[in-house]
Amino acid sequence: MLYLKEVNYDVEKEYSFVRDIPVDENGFTNKWNGISREDFEKEAIKEMIDFQKGENLPEGFVPETFLFLWNDDEIVGQFRIRHYLCESLRVGAGHIGYFIKKEFRGKGYGKEGLKQTLQVARNIISEDEIYLRVNKDNPASLKVMLSNGGYIKDEDESKYYVRIKK
Repeated sequence: MLYLKEVNYDVEKEYSFVRDIPVDENGFTNKWNGISREDFEKEAIKEMIDFQKGENLPEGFVPETFLFLWNDDEIVGQFRIRHYLCESLRVGAGHIGYFIKKEFRGKGYGKEGLKQTLQVARNIISEDEIYLRVNKDNPASLKVMLSNGGYIKDEDESKYYVRIKK
């Protein structure tokens, strides 16, 4: 069964998953790639939980909820909801970013994970539309967004800017 769960202190599984997310893959960034277990427990989890509460945010950051997509007892993806848009997010990454672990791609996890994330996001985000961005060389992710009601609002040389009505 697929379900979302906010970051918590399920340290072992969250640590293994986050440690192995690349630093930057298809625009999804992870500053904790390769982090030690001790630092993950002391720093990363605390930061994720603080960010969700809007506490200790670096300048220019907005509150952000970190969600893990679980398939039964295994994490298969991570989704992040930015609670509102500052100007850099409005023309950049948008409200939601997500990552599906390589071995789980192409199996519907992204589509279902985004569907569940949108349900959560609709209770957090005040804007009328939910903003997402996807690299043009990532057609699978664009398909996930479009299958969840998204439409391409704009594009540039390398990215599509997708909107989903709340």
